[in-house]
Amino acid sequence: MGPDLNSAAVGLWFEQVVADGDDLAPRPPLDGDAEADVCIVGAGYTGLWTAYALLNGDPGLRVLLVEREIAGFGASGRNGGWCSALFPAGPAALERRHGAPAADAMRAAMRASVDEVGEAVAEEGIACDWVKGGTVVIARTRAQLARARGEVSDGPDRVELLGPAAASALVGATNVLGGIFMPDCARIQPARLARGLARAVERRGGRIAEGTTALAVRPRGVVTDRGVVRAHTVVRATEAWSAALTPRSVVPVYSLIVATRPLPASFWDEAGLAGGQTFSDHRHLVVYGQRTADDRLVFGGRGAPYHFRSRIHPSFDRDERVFAGLRAAVTELFPALRREDFTHAWGGPLGIPRDWHAGVGLGPDGLGWAGGYVGDGVATSNLAGRTLAALILGHDSPLTGLPWVGHRSRRWEPEPLRWLLVNAGLRLMTLADEEERLTGRPSVLAASVARALGG
Repeated sequence: MGPDLNSAAVGLWFEQVVADGDDLAPRPPLDGDAEADVCIVGAGYTGLWTAYALLNGDPGLRVLLVEREIAGFGASGRNGGWCSALFPAGPAALERRHGAPAADAMRAAMRASVDEVGEAVAEEGIACDWVKGGTVVIARTRAQLARARGEVSDGPDRVELLGPAAASALVGATNVLGGIFMPDCARIQPARLARGLARAVERRGGRIAEGTTALAVRPRGVVTDRGVVRAHTVVRATEAWSAALTPRSVVPVYSLIVATRPLPASFWDEAGLAGGQTFSDHRHLVVYGQRTADDRLVFGGRGAPYHFRSRIHPSFDRDERVFAGLRAAVTELFPALRREDFTHAWGGPLGIPRDWHAGVGLGPDGLGWAGGYVGDGVATSNLAGRTLAALILGHDSPLTGLPWVGHRSRRWEPEPLRWLLVNAGLRLMTLADEEERLTGRPSVLAASVARALGG
């Protein structure tokens, strides 16, 4: 049997996967020592896309993925369903660190990755409710509208400013003053994508050993509770769970989600989102939403606390205070919602590097890595997988020259400073939104937090 369907780790997405006929039964675990050309630790999006790209590039390669739970169990199967061109480090930060040409190349690669995912979905016949409808970010205060105007771009990134009527026509929320539209985003059902991608990897000859815990990840080998894997190349694709491995490259911060029952046409006549758009607003504490293929409203956000010493535990997937806050926030956006409309609530950890900058690379010792997506990992993991495959196979590819290749973030502060810094940042983002509501001006608090966290 697979994970308990009553657990928060499953949520709406895995419930739907089970209804599709996937019983989530774990694949056989590793059955003793093994050898592979490439061993990938983690069968989430990063590991699966890496295996998929490797096997497309060299069908004879022996690729083994080891996964403690089941494929897609982590953030890959629990996220808000945005396949977007967003990169954790924003355009200005990329230009400061790498220069304008490298930053432009990184953003272009991210835009292309959205379409790469769509092409793979079509080629493999993965029914994951893919619709490339773009993203609408609405502004509901004067300070938010000022931020929206500052993000407009006529260049390749194509960020269009929307007036009140145009924004409201796309997202029929209350008090909309305007917003922006970004075309490079698709709505997906994330667990269906992860599970379908795992089957595509197996069709190409890859092996996924589930129920197998990696105890040590090192060059040329992985020590698991089921045996030792010897491999020429080892890839660590563990994202938030990297916090439990050495060196500790990210902190796990929880993002939680609520979802409604399928809502009637009368609701959607007012709420909009008819074209598969994902949506957010310009508040500082991140929120995200989508209209699902079966007309549910899914809405998530940050706000759950960081747990001391980077702990990850199933009990942290539920925080009733945060769930109540999310239901209140989305009801404030769409007042036609009622308490009884909400049917699901779940959550899970995502990985945040100290400098908010994702990285990918392959060391001379044959140890590869990718991650630090800060919640923007659906398309970024595809780019990571294709980049790792090019590095491992020695292919001449423009992907290997992108500025995130070889990037390693500096370590987070030791505890208890790490606990204080991360939780203070989360709390201050909430206060920054309140500050802007009261003053109508851009938040001084938000700017201070961004400087402290390296943004």
